[in-house]
Amino acid sequence: MDQLVVNAVTRTETGKRVAKKLRENGRLPAVMYNSKGEAVMLDIDEVEFTKVWKSATPTTLVNLKLDGKSDNLVFIKDTEYDIKTDRNLHADFHAIDEKKALKVTMKVLLSGNPAGVREGGFLTTHQSQITIQCLPKNLPIRVTADISGLGVGQVFRVKDLGLAKEITVLSDPEAALASVSAPRT
Repeated sequence: MDQLVVNAVTRTETGKRVAKKLRENGRLPAVMYNSKGEAVMLDIDEVEFTKVWKSATPTTLVNLKLDGKSDNLVFIKDTEYDIKTDRNLHADFHAIDEKKALKVTMKVLLSGNPAGVREGGFLTTHQSQITIQCLPKNLPIRVTADISGLGVGQVFRVKDLGLAKEITVLSDPEAALASVSAPRT
């Protein structure tokens, strides 16, 4: 997947009137927070942001180009969304340090039809997410567990995920993600 990009312009004016005027012009008020908690007020294109927002997950890194020059790796931290008008009203970004390891909780997607289920067993999901730590450049887009080879009586554990060596799993490696139990007789 290509890097998602949002172009932003810094702004100095604040308030409801300013935000309303931005929205009327197809712009979106936003704020980028850095690791020190300092905030930079932004003005971004609403259509461009909405495309990125719809394809991003909570752990997707976005390249925020500030004033056409500097690149900032950010997470979309929060959005204010109006369901009546189907429009974003505001966005918050959290900038990260590319050289500092991130601690992230990610959902684990189960893929495949377990062999044990095809034999009449029942699939049980136990834990749906794990916590990992890695540099931003090594952050996976998603964590997938291929459970197609899981037979009756077998358990797929966190340690069976086979993540890249650059990723440290902080969750219990023995924790069960999925299992197939025998059918009742």
